[in-house]
Amino acid sequence: MNIKRIKKASIFKNIGPGFLLAGAAIGVSHLVQSTRAGADYGFILIWALILACVSKYPFLEFGPRYAAGTGNHLITGYKKLGVFPYWIYIIITVGSMFIIQAAVTIVTAGLAERLFGFGWSPFVWSVVLLGSCIALLLVGKYPALDKSMKIIVTFLTIATLAAVVMAFGAGTTSQALNTPSPTLWTSASLAFIIAFMGWMPIPLDASVWHSIWTKEKSHQTKHKPSLKEAFLDFNVGYLSAVFVGILFFLLGVLVMFGSGTTFSGNSVEFSSQLVELYGKTLGEWSKPIISIAAFITMLSTTLTVTDAYPRVISELRNPEKDTPKDQKEKWNIYKISVFIIPVLSLSILFFLSGSFTLLVDFAAGLSFLSAPFLAWFNYKLVTGNHMKEEDRPGINYRIFSLACFGLLVFFNLVYVYYNFIY
Repeated sequence: MNIKRIKKASIFKNIGPGFLLAGAAIGVSHLVQSTRAGADYGFILIWALILACVSKYPFLEFGPRYAAGTGNHLITGYKKLGVFPYWIYIIITVGSMFIIQAAVTIVTAGLAERLFGFGWSPFVWSVVLLGSCIALLLVGKYPALDKSMKIIVTFLTIATLAAVVMAFGAGTTSQALNTPSPTLWTSASLAFIIAFMGWMPIPLDASVWHSIWTKEKSHQTKHKPSLKEAFLDFNVGYLSAVFVGILFFLLGVLVMFGSGTTFSGNSVEFSSQLVELYGKTLGEWSKPIISIAAFITMLSTTLTVTDAYPRVISELRNPEKDTPKDQKEKWNIYKISVFIIPVLSLSILFFLSGSFTLLVDFAAGLSFLSAPFLAWFNYKLVTGNHMKEEDRPGINYRIFSLACFGLLVFFNLVYVYYNFIY
């Protein structure tokens, strides 16, 4: 019995990066896009959500696989592949990180005011939230982030599940089933579906974050994870993100679909509409539950993004070096970056608010178009001689991965067509 307890404790101790991946994934893609898919189209788009999550699975899994198999993160691997993969990743990161940090923070800020009602502006809330995240990361470092995300993701899952159960209990299922779905064969519907699938559950550059978190976890615990442990950790996090995505999709179907409401394109306003419709469906008492779920959804993303980008920046210069001196230098770069990136992101919110939507579209497009490149780089790393033979994916998994790669290329071609040609 004691051996079983020790084994379970060891497993839980080694799980962590997966929760960080889940926290990063469960954000605007879940709260807004997944909910909106259900709100606008009903149950008919569940296939798109599942297909999106399946097609991203192998290439995100290759991140922790590479870290467990080689002891290095993917940035080291990209540099070994050559100048092109290495610089493509740098361009993707630098081109999107300030805008993405600003975008997730301002949505979290709006939901914070919606929940707490302090009368603060979104900018003031953004300063408070980013300041709190920075303090947690600098004082508590990785262990504090690791523990916080285990609590946040667990609580978020419970709160969202409770909200969905209450929605089912309200008897809205028959209404959702009997309401006719709009046609999918319009330019607006196809554009939404492609964007929805492109961002669920998370862009592929998160595979790099996961590999860095896996390596950092190994440093903290003084334990190099086996491939089996890394695989378990990834599946816990990824499947949690998929499960919560399905829950938000169901919320959209059960509470919003067929309501006759025209939904806002603004993330915070859309979330407020969800809360209001929830109150009408179940009663005012239910609003705090969905408000808390919405706020924690975005808080998890803000916290993980605030950590992820400085970690990436600290590794770009000499990713292959890992001596104690190198680790100290990287920590110093991290400490500088964890201030600079939020400050520049706040500057974007303050000075460029009029062009913010355009900036977000640019960052979103850059991440979307980069997906097949990163997928191929990750595939090359885990199937080449960078990995031991026993750690490489088997033939069936490789075939599955190549099929998923074909789907990503197809999504990109349709995205390019509808955004630049049609």
